[in-house]
Amino acid sequence: MFASKRLGKELAKIQTCLPPGIALVSAPDLSEWLMDIEVLDPNPIYLNLTFRLRFRFTNNYPIEAPEVVFVTSIDPARPIPMHPHIYSNGIICLDLLGSAGWSPVQNVESICMSIQSMLTGNTKDERPVGDEEVVRSRQGPKNMRFNYDDLTV
Repeated sequence: MFASKRLGKELAKIQTCLPPGIALVSAPDLSEWLMDIEVLDPNPIYLNLTFRLRFRFTNNYPIEAPEVVFVTSIDPARPIPMHPHIYSNGIICLDLLGSAGWSPVQNVESICMSIQSMLTGNTKDERPVGDEEVVRSRQGPKNMRFNYDDLTV
């Protein structure tokens, strides 16, 4: 009940006002939304690219973080960004999305801004160590155990 009320309020705000480089693609219901994000700084890794995020919400939102992953799209083209904390299957290693770093004061907009900032500051055109194993394992982001101590990115 609380999740639907909170998501309804967030959706109403998102439909009227979002920061530059963030756009709502679709929100057909209160369980899954698609958002597009762009890196606005002239980072050559992401120049002229737009990326798509899929948000999945449980009934425990906002007490529990949503599942957030990058997804591909062909038309329009939306690749998975190259980043040392983003696996090629779209899973994002970001403490904000885990139980230890999540806070109910966060919301869809703040998550998008955090990911946008993570991309903006990146200088490495590479995947995380162990990318192939993670993709082969077919684990979802909620089942992964990340090490958030890499401050080099």
